[in-house]
Amino acid sequence: MAGAAALPMFQILPGRAQGAISDGVVKIGILNDMTGVFSDQQGMGEVVAARLAVEDFGPRVLGAPIELTHGDLLNRADVGMAIARRWYDQEKVDAIFGLGNSAVALAVQGLSRERQRVNLSISAGTTDLTGAQCSPFGIHWVYDNYSAAKGPVTALVQQDKKRWYLIVTDYAFGHSLEANAREILAGLGGTVVGAVRAPLGETDYSSYLVRAAASGAQVVGICAGGADAINIAKQMGEFGLFRRGITPAALNWSLTSVRSVGLETGQGIVYAESYYWDQTPETRAFSARFARLHGRPPTAFQASSYGAVMHYLKAVQAAGTDAAPAVMAKMRELPINDFMTTNGSLRVDGRVMREVYMMRIKAPGTSRGEWDLCDVVSRIAAEDAFRPMESGGCPLVR
Repeated sequence: MAGAAALPMFQILPGRAQGAISDGVVKIGILNDMTGVFSDQQGMGEVVAARLAVEDFGPRVLGAPIELTHGDLLNRADVGMAIARRWYDQEKVDAIFGLGNSAVALAVQGLSRERQRVNLSISAGTTDLTGAQCSPFGIHWVYDNYSAAKGPVTALVQQDKKRWYLIVTDYAFGHSLEANAREILAGLGGTVVGAVRAPLGETDYSSYLVRAAASGAQVVGICAGGADAINIAKQMGEFGLFRRGITPAALNWSLTSVRSVGLETGQGIVYAESYYWDQTPETRAFSARFARLHGRPPTAFQASSYGAVMHYLKAVQAAGTDAAPAVMAKMRELPINDFMTTNGSLRVDGRVMREVYMMRIKAPGTSRGEWDLCDVVSRIAAEDAFRPMESGGCPLVR
């Protein structure tokens, strides 16, 4: 049964009065896909990273204890909304993080606006979160479908691969990724020669790939994530599309996706990412600490959960309250600095601005170990990676 399981509360220590903190506790909920097609990328890894952030911040903020809870949204908007309502109305959760399904993220962002609570979408992709459905209490923390599409689309068009066929997961995330890919392709002189939509959780893509192969496309754009994206890439190899010179474009990819597809099939694929575990001494140190608890390096979503929770707690401390309007003001005022972000910032539309990296999957003979899977081939400045604020249609932008 979908629900939220409370993690043990951190030890309560003597402190000053908690009058500035509603209900005497700062309570954070992690709501994402714990058991479905995105669970490897999100799941308990986001909870582990959030716990590490609380551990590093300290057990209390403004004299009040910090508590974490988590829930499985089951990739269903009704389930996600039921959990969010219960958290806000009965369990007094102050902020919801994760929201690793675009339909759920959009619904919960609307609820958070009504309840005046903070929501931080870490692993949802839809750009509507910072567009027409933006919120004064909503933050899009790590990536979005514009940044995910722009890097690989630009790189492949520069290689004169301009004819694309899109395989799209049929819900808000896939639709947003498709729309962004089409817009970026059109701006670069590329063409979409065909597109097809597949249900979330599809396992047999043979009919879709037959159509893609017959379309005359040079590239199959994978507008899907998690296990869906992995299955499309694997079946492209099995159906011989690679041998025909058709390139897979990974428009939403992660470390666990690369591991699942394997270097033999995936070598050379490029994708955009905001974090890679083997980038710097700081990313390696966090990865080692995370892996001791979770058994493997973190994905970008999981690593981002640490930074998002830490920034939120710093903002509560600086605001002197957990009231959402004051906390949001401080989250926009304070720079975002952690092991994966330097001098990041939060725009008025809710978009966090940070550098993005172009990744390339290694050839099998160049890998030094189980998780040595990619190279960072270039860096994309935040202003080039993300959609311009004035282009999104956010009513908060004046």
